[in-house]
Amino acid sequence: MVKKTVKKTIKIIVGVVLVIIGLIGGLIPIFQGWMFGIPGLLLLSSVFPPLKKWVDKMKAKIKNRKK
Repeated sequence: MVKKTVKKTIKIIVGVVLVIIGLIGGLIPIFQGWMFGIPGLLLLSSVFPPLKKWVDKMKAKIKNRKK
């Protein structure tokens, strides 16, 4: 039980840090923010169900575009 809680907490912290770096990267033209923002969102989506729903919708849109 403790391992799951620690693992979940680490995912949240790393995900938030990556999203913040991604947002900062979006403001700085030289820095590619999406390279950090997308993995951060994917990490957070494994913890927060509403975010998982949104990520799944985006994945479905991308698959539909490829057809």
